[in-house]
Amino acid sequence: GYCFLNNAALAAQTALDGGAGSVAILDVDYHHGNGTQDIFYSRSDVLYISIHGDPEVTFPYFSGYSDEEGEGEGAGFTVNYPLAPGSETEIWFAALHAAGGKITRFNPDILVLSLGVDIFEGDPISAFTLKPVDFWRLGSFISSLQIPTLLVMEGGYAVREIGDNVLNVLVGFEDAES
Repeated sequence: GYCFLNNAALAAQTALDGGAGSVAILDVDYHHGNGTQDIFYSRSDVLYISIHGDPEVTFPYFSGYSDEEGEGEGAGFTVNYPLAPGSETEIWFAALHAAGGKITRFNPDILVLSLGVDIFEGDPISAFTLKPVDFWRLGSFISSLQIPTLLVMEGGYAVREIGDNVLNVLVGFEDAES
């Protein structure tokens, strides 16, 4: 990936070390979180779910396929939703709702959201079509899961819009709690 330190994995492991019984990581960055997947691939205490660009045509190319589901004790605890570049927003949200169902059934003590705002329609190195209002929808949906949640900032390369899109997630999250 693009990172030297895997903040989502560090947060999940810290939560487990601090007494959490289980953690779900939902990665919505446009690029598959190959490092996060690899770290927890054979574990059942962390559910890793990623919604990302299809690795047939999207970096990192070698991971994030839908048949990658974990191994050993971790079999079934990795879920990938690779989506075609240019996928309509409602297709993306259908994957988010499916992910939310899996997270709810897993019933984690903590949810770590790997928040990549590079899913924005104007991002120069992604090909999804989310608009600023969709980030509010994302935050609202995550809040509706009613799981203690840590948001970890990931990618976003449309520099002028990053702040607005992150703010929309936070406002959506907070509005849903009200």
